[in-house]
This record gives sequence, C-alpha cells and structure tokens, in this order.
Amino acid sequence: MEHNVQQAKASTSRRSFLRKGLAVGGAATIGAGLLVTGLPAFAEKASGGLTPGDAAEILETDFWQQYNELGGIQDSEVPGGSGSPAYIKALSVLDADMSQYIHDNTEDEFTHFTFINAYLVSKGGEPVNLDKFRTLPSSKATGAQQIGRLTNLMQLTVDTSYWTKYRSRTKNPDFGDTFPPAVPGLLKGQFPAIPRSDADLSPKNHIQAIANTAGFHFAFIEQGGTSLYPSLAQRVTDPEVLRILLSIGPTETMHFQTWQDKAGNAPALTDPTNGLVFPDLNAPPFGGEDFQTNLIMPEPTVFLSRKFPPVSIIRPTETQGAAMGALKALTDDGLFRGQSAEFFAVLQGLAEAADAARRG
Repeated sequence: MEHNVQQAKASTSRRSFLRKGLAVGGAATIGAGLLVTGLPAFAEKASGGLTPGDAAEILETDFWQQYNELGGIQDSEVPGGSGSPAYIKALSVLDADMSQYIHDNTEDEFTHFTFINAYLVSKGGEPVNLDKFRTLPSSKATGAQQIGRLTNLMQLTVDTSYWTKYRSRTKNPDFGDTFPPAVPGLLKGQFPAIPRSDADLSPKNHIQAIANTAGFHFAFIEQGGTSLYPSLAQRVTDPEVLRILLSIGPTETMHFQTWQDKAGNAPALTDPTNGLVFPDLNAPPFGGEDFQTNLIMPEPTVFLSRKFPPVSIIRPTETQGAAMGALKALTDDGLFRGQSAEFFAVLQGLAEAADAARRG
C-alpha cells in the first residue's frame, strides 16, 4: 500500500474516493477504513478492474431492490417487480407505511451508488461493475424479477443484538462488550426474509414470520452504515470526501432509526413450518423503560473511557479491524450464501486492504 501523501491533489482525491466507495452504506461496512491515503495495489490491479469504488453500494442496491420488488412501491423512481400482496399485507402489520419506507430506502441506496460511481469517474476512475457475480437465483414468488442476484435474502441468519446494544446504559461494543439478541431463533437457522415462492404466502403465521424477519434484517443492515460513517471520518484525509461522508452518513442513521422502530411492532408468533419463534419484546427478559418497543433514540452509555459519564452515541465507532469484522458479520448473516470463492476472495482482499490502511 502506498503511503505517500505528497502526490498531486487530483491523484490523491481519486485514490481517496476509490478507497471510500466500498465503504458506503449498510452492506458497505466491509470497506471501513478505505478512505485513508494510499490506494491498495490490490484494488488497482489484482481484481481485474474492480476497485473498492462502489462495490458495496452495488451489493446494497441489489438486496434492497429484491425487497422493493416484492414488498415496496414500484414506480419510475424504483422500477422492477410488481409486488406480492400477501407479503405487503404482512409487512404492513409492522407499519402501515412499510411499502413506502422500503421504496424510499431503496431509492436512497441507488442514489448513493450512482453518485459514488459518477464521482469516481470524475476523478479518473473506471465505473465499477459486479455483473460477473450476478449468479444467485431470484425468488420464484409472483412479483419478483427473474434475474441474477448478487445477494441472498432467502437463507438469512440474522443477528438482532443491535436491539440490546442500543438500549444498554453500561456497555459499548468498542470496549469488547457483547449483547444478547432480541430474537434468538434467527441466529439458529437459515430463514427467508422474502417469500421464496408463492408457496410461502401461507399459512398466515409463516408469511408473517417472513415479514418479521425482513423487519429485523432491515435494521441489522442499516446499523452497519450508522456506525460506518463516524469510523471512516476518523481516517479520511481529503476534505471533499469528508464532506461526502458527513452528508450521506446521517441518512443511514435515519434508516436505522426507522427500521428498529418498525421491528418493535413485529407480532409475537411461532412459524408453524420451521418453529422460528418471535418473542414478545415487551415481556421479560425485555420490557421495562429501557426495552420498551417504541424507543427510537439510543440510551446513554460509556464512551472513550468508563471514567466519563454516560452519553448518547452511535456505537461502535472504533476503526481497528472494522472491515474484516463487518465482512464476517455480513457473511454470517447469510447475505452472500451461495456466492463463488472468487467473490469472497475479492471482498476479503478489499477488507484486508481497508484494515491495513492508516490516516496519513
């Protein structure tokens, strides 16, 4: 990795943004740290034209598009698919406006991707294309496009510990603290967050369990972006890229705040087809002031040092090992289940380069 910070401004700007691209957005957490000076040789040469660019924004738009095709609003802003009425009805149990929120989140991620790609090109980079990895199947449910996908929403293992992480007053993951999941069952199998076929549209508690899984998965993905931008801002050296981080980053926090609120409305039930249990989140071991389901603000907790008083913050924001840790979390989530060895090698190389980078 190059570390020469005396190069021409245009060259530095280009390299800074190339490193940034992978890191933007929820799925893009795998690129945390790519904004420091020096473009990894891996990104310039070894990936056959693929740079950190906006690879992860492509990944994020891929899975949000799948959600929107079946559960969102299809229009000129977010075209594709025709919707699944039964799935939309189940999502509406979490909130009557779920289709609109899914549409708007999807549009946001598409605009992040198109902006980053255009900015990348403006700095002399090549537009990023991951089409060679679009090998995963689409849902067969009525309403979904039958095209190759980059991500898998039909075999997820969702970590819902963000629910307790943001409600803890004494723990912070930056101190190595761990948190129990809100829905333990989602960590014990592989579950669909979209109907895999029209057979998944019944019985009622089965399609509702799929919608509940989606609701918790939305927040899982967007909490990554919420933490990512403060982490990246600590490493970026280019003022314009810092402005981009500070401008796009808060939208990810808006997404997370929205989705954790909607997840709190997921009804308690047991999926009769696979035994997945969604507990009553207003009952023990949850419930009470810190765990009531309508909380959308982070509870104050420890930050920087336990000697300081609690403060309401985004968590985590430590940068060390962030990229590889996030790649592991997304892989464990099942989002890339079924992808090729080459796909994982590309992401691992980019994440390793990100974690090796340092602010100039």
